[in-house]
Amino acid sequence: MSSILTNTGAMTALQTLKSTNAKLADAQSQIATGKSVESAKDNAAVWAISKVMESDVAGFKAISESLSLGESTVAVARNGAETVTDLLTEIKGKIVASQEENVDRGKIQNDIDALTDQIKAVVGAAQFNGLNLLSGTEDVNVLSSLDRAGDGSVTASNITVNRQDLSTEVGRYGGGGNSLAGNLTAGAGTVGSAGSTVTLSATDAAGGSYSITLGKSTVTVAAAGSDADTEAAISQAINGLGLEGISATIDGGDVVVTSTRAFEDVGVSVAASGGAAALTADGGASATLSERAESVTFSASAPVNDGDSYRVTLGGTDYDYVAGKGETAEDVIRGLQTAIGGGGIEGVTTRAVQSDGAWTLKIDNAGADLGLAATGEDGGDASGGLFGLENIDVTTNAGADAALGTIETLIDSSISAAAEFGSAQGRIETQASFIGSLTDSLTAGIGSLVDADMEEASARLQALQVQQQLGVQALSIANQAPQSILSLFR
Repeated sequence: MSSILTNTGAMTALQTLKSTNAKLADAQSQIATGKSVESAKDNAAVWAISKVMESDVAGFKAISESLSLGESTVAVARNGAETVTDLLTEIKGKIVASQEENVDRGKIQNDIDALTDQIKAVVGAAQFNGLNLLSGTEDVNVLSSLDRAGDGSVTASNITVNRQDLSTEVGRYGGGGNSLAGNLTAGAGTVGSAGSTVTLSATDAAGGSYSITLGKSTVTVAAAGSDADTEAAISQAINGLGLEGISATIDGGDVVVTSTRAFEDVGVSVAASGGAAALTADGGASATLSERAESVTFSASAPVNDGDSYRVTLGGTDYDYVAGKGETAEDVIRGLQTAIGGGGIEGVTTRAVQSDGAWTLKIDNAGADLGLAATGEDGGDASGGLFGLENIDVTTNAGADAALGTIETLIDSSISAAAEFGSAQGRIETQASFIGSLTDSLTAGIGSLVDADMEEASARLQALQVQQQLGVQALSIANQAPQSILSLFR
């Protein structure tokens, strides 16, 4: 049946043409924009995912800039610390040269002062965009990542770069009001040159022989005709060993062995053979000649906090060290060693050692007795990592000797600082490389979600253009069909 009111063929052709035109518009849009999902109406779920990922990519690009800034800052600090290490090594060479007495120590000291000024200049200039990692104690955080959890929450991650204070600041002692005296214990009230003694006693010298061992050296003495002759022979034999710092004298019929070795205990053992009467060392078969140095020991269980201040009083003079952030008992003991060494006290030498988990500062004095005490208090301002550098003075024998220990401690500090910065720079570089790769992966992932397949879109466009032409022709044919009805009325 034909109708002039309803042309179903035209309606079908029109709907087909509209569908073709819509698809053609979509294909043209994909070709023009390069995207298969350009807006939320194209595919809401995919569009939402792509936008979240695009925001992450934008964030990671900003993180790359942060890492580049952080890497440059740390690189400047590392170069500064390495330069300081080289300059300190030069100073060490000067100090070694000053150990000779027939050199012009005044000129050597001038060179050391010039190198010290150069170190201070390097530390002051080692900054990038106003941030100096060689001064102060506050850590610096470098933004390294944005971590998105499964619930959509985002947290920032940082790489913490620890400042390495290479200033020469003395620091400020205490002020917090809390005593730390229990953390630092002085072994005796004085440090002097008397040394340690062991008394050798023989009750009879009728015959036989006596064996005396001092450390790794042993002498054998035949019993003489009398106790006095035997004691004299023992004394002569001990002195004949030529052991540094060890001597024997006769006192009240006994042989008194004295050791003035500063940092070494010497074991003493005795024995009698061949019928000789017993020989004793302080009443027994063995004894110990103790080291002359006195000890200041830091408790193995005590924590070390930023601003903890410790003081050793020697001969009425206070020698202070104030711990910085992250420092240990070793740092405190070595800091006090540096402080005392910088004092240039004639005859005083020090050594830092660890025993049974505790760090100890041993102080020896070859001169008259000096009073010794130790205490501590919290709340101070930390001493600089090169604390003691400005006190190096090689113009005297005592100063030249003390400077050797001081410079070794300072070199260790600068090497540790450079190593810390090197590790931090390497980590930042690794993270920057990862962030670059991650950004590329995210960008590729976004592309796989929303980018158009241009080959497919091109082929589909040509097909749809043909369909459009056919649709127009079909509509034209459908619209001509009612014209045939007119012939029935002619």
